[in-house]
Amino acid sequence: MRSLSAPARVAVPLVCLALLTACGTARQAALPQSSPAPDTPTSTAEVEVDRSGIEPAVVTAVRYAAHGTYDRLVVDLKGAIPGYSVKWVDEFVQDGSGKPIDVHGGAYLQLTLFPANAHDDEGVSTWDGGPVYAANLGNLTHVVRTGDFEGRVGIGLVLARQAAFQLKEQGEPNRLVIDVAH
Repeated sequence: MRSLSAPARVAVPLVCLALLTACGTARQAALPQSSPAPDTPTSTAEVEVDRSGIEPAVVTAVRYAAHGTYDRLVVDLKGAIPGYSVKWVDEFVQDGSGKPIDVHGGAYLQLTLFPANAHDDEGVSTWDGGPVYAANLGNLTHVVRTGDFEGRVGIGLVLARQAAFQLKEQGEPNRLVIDVAH
């Protein structure tokens, strides 16, 4: 068995490293450039998830913030993630009374959680503030508490314009996340 000369022992690893680097670069360049980022909202389709028969979740907070190309609304929950619907509406109305809520925007996205409450057993609100919060983000201009009535909690997103959104369920702690494109 012959051993490699000193220059050959140095050259072999360098050649291998060069080949691996070239392969990595070629693979990366082959990825499509038009793919959206993982958190980029891509749909305006309405969503409906039914989870009837579970204990009502309790909304403990609603938070929102701007991120790069989208605005994020987070609904913090105590208990299991309830059923929900997300749909486009012409205006927001108060649950129970049906009275219009005086808030203006270019588009209205209604999130309804069921079964859910935004109050405790004594009727004290578990989600402070409202009924209208000024968000003033890229597209999300206001967040509206549309109701906490008969096991349904309504949260309205007032947008400057209709845009793609995506909804995610996250756990530990449980929460719903809606990202709306700018």
